[in-house]
Amino acid sequence: MAGIVGEKDRISADMLYGILRGHFGFRHWWPGDTKDEIAIGAILTQQTTWRNVERAIDNLKKEGLLSINSIARCKKSRLERLIRSTGYYRQKSSRLIGFCKTISDSYGGFEGLEKLGDKEMRSALLSINGIGPETADSIMLYAAGRKTFVVDAYTKRIFSRIYGTKIDISYEEMQRLITNLIPRRLAVYKDFHAQLVELGKNNCKSVPICGGCPVASYCMHAKRNAANAGI
Repeated sequence: MAGIVGEKDRISADMLYGILRGHFGFRHWWPGDTKDEIAIGAILTQQTTWRNVERAIDNLKKEGLLSINSIARCKKSRLERLIRSTGYYRQKSSRLIGFCKTISDSYGGFEGLEKLGDKEMRSALLSINGIGPETADSIMLYAAGRKTFVVDAYTKRIFSRIYGTKIDISYEEMQRLITNLIPRRLAVYKDFHAQLVELGKNNCKSVPICGGCPVASYCMHAKRNAANAGI
């Protein structure tokens, strides 16, 4: 990993993905029956856990509201009640309705949005209130099947500990770094991000759990901790 790795035993990005996939298994991420559902879930999952999002998705499904065009016409008070489990539900209901109205009114639905090229689609998504780079790329990658890698807090933390990248590295710089190091394949983009999330949830937390981490032997942070502890 030129530009980052100085030690000969530092793991490559391809090896990292292979080890994580061997440890956690293929993640089948993002779960969703339709592209609309995946896009809606990408907004609901902001600042919460997927378990909370699942409850909201189930509520929307039961009410027949799990589509962009139906949420665009939904009353805010009704939507707030259905997505309450996701936290910040008043803010999220406004963002979700705004997103769905924009996609419905401007493009006739998600299929219309998909007719845009990659740059145009990302620009369109980022122009919508409440849609930042991570959410936009999640929608593009998992709902629209575009080759754009999703960067989140787990990604930055894991790469800073394994490779020594700056924890405050910009979204765009982290994205470019990873996409220059891994095969430009849609399946790899989807699953590698999911693997990093799994590692972040299980081991590479704010206070890391290095014991049992599948890549601890390659991690700068874990090695320093072990050396300090005299292990």
